[in-house]
Amino acid sequence: MKTYQNFINNRWEPSSGDAFLEVNNPSTGASISRVPESTAEDLAKALDAAHAAQPAWARRPAIERANLLRQVSAKLRQNVAFLARTIVEEQGKTLGLAEVEVNFTADYIDYMAEWARRIEGEIIPSDRPGENIFLFREPIGVIGGILPWNFPFFLVARKMAPALVCGNAVVLKPSEETPNNAFEFCRLLAETDLPPGLVNLVSGTGGGVGRLLAESDRIGLISFTGSVATGSRIMAAAAKNITKVNLELGGKAPAIVLSDADLDLAVNAVKSSRLINSGQVCNCAERVYVHEKVAAEFTEKLARAMSAARCGNPLVDTLVDYGPMINKQGFDKVDSLVRSAVTQGAQIVTGGDRADVTEGGHYYQPTVLAGCRHDMEIIRKEIFGPVAPVVSVSSLDEAIALANDSEYGLTSSIYTRDLSAAMRACREIRFGETYINRENFEAMQGFHAGWRKSGIGGADGKHGLHEFLQTHVVYIQA
Repeated sequence: MKTYQNFINNRWEPSSGDAFLEVNNPSTGASISRVPESTAEDLAKALDAAHAAQPAWARRPAIERANLLRQVSAKLRQNVAFLARTIVEEQGKTLGLAEVEVNFTADYIDYMAEWARRIEGEIIPSDRPGENIFLFREPIGVIGGILPWNFPFFLVARKMAPALVCGNAVVLKPSEETPNNAFEFCRLLAETDLPPGLVNLVSGTGGGVGRLLAESDRIGLISFTGSVATGSRIMAAAAKNITKVNLELGGKAPAIVLSDADLDLAVNAVKSSRLINSGQVCNCAERVYVHEKVAAEFTEKLARAMSAARCGNPLVDTLVDYGPMINKQGFDKVDSLVRSAVTQGAQIVTGGDRADVTEGGHYYQPTVLAGCRHDMEIIRKEIFGPVAPVVSVSSLDEAIALANDSEYGLTSSIYTRDLSAAMRACREIRFGETYINRENFEAMQGFHAGWRKSGIGGADGKHGLHEFLQTHVVYIQA
């Protein structure tokens, strides 16, 4: 079994403590590695390295920073097969999806590197004769990043690449469920010309080193992707130092299917949302509001599509459509929500139980629930599993009202051939993103940001880049 050490100042550093966390393969339950349960002393070393490296990095021309980032993306592309298998082994997604994640990560780093010549300030008119007002965009300093387990490899880059191109250094904590891929990412970083200390990785639990990172007075921004409950704790910890937070939290994305929709397109998109990464994706459709005229037909087609999906160990069978839940807690949550919905009157059209996979992991059947009501727990709470609850509605008015009645506000979607209905949905659906007649998957040049409890700030594109910069206004009286 492999044992990793923390990555600090471009070196593998043993933890000052003697505790380790065991990492398991969710497809089999087998132990595959050990990683340090990092201490306050370990985190201090990482922060020391980041603070020592950042000023010189910030002084370098942005294009030089970008060119070094491109070395990183090239390394990733040379190691796609190995990195993808590492991700699958500890996370359980399909091999094809893991390969997409690695390649998309490399593309994302290149995209952020392209912003090097586009980090621009402003010249602001003054009310005084002979005065000039300049607004500069400058690095924040040291960024703390806490990573999720569902797309762990990509999130290294989502937090690292814009931070570095803007002149910051980073200290990252991977999820304790999926740390191996982040260590392998750092192993490749060490083979580039990126200066030591700019990227540091310390492993541990959220309540341990994660909490220490969030409450540190030595970082200028804490960026976190994960659950609302954990995001709330991070925000409270950061409040002690008035540290800026960037939070991408949960989602309960509504999908609205109108009577004139292309049902095959809608079925395929919703099915993909519920099966990609075993339904463990915050931006994918989690509740479906279907017009009563087509509700029965849509539900039948969706059930047929879902029941045809295959699950299993993605490293053993590369043709499976999805893999296991990340752990027993995730499985139990999904099963509990399904049982609760049935008790409250929903009908299981297909699935609704443990999948017949004998590998040892926690696999849940592709499930469709009909007869759901908006007040049910399965419609109100994030499922994070391969389950699609369907609610019948009588109008677009009702669908929009129910869609907006949620504590979440990350993504949403609508399926219709009526341009007026689609544009009305754009105006009235209160979510950070809306997809029309397509699957829920954001573009790197967009801005992935949630409303309400789905987060603060956002990622990707120009606006995501600006999250890693602060403004400095200078007044010059001639």
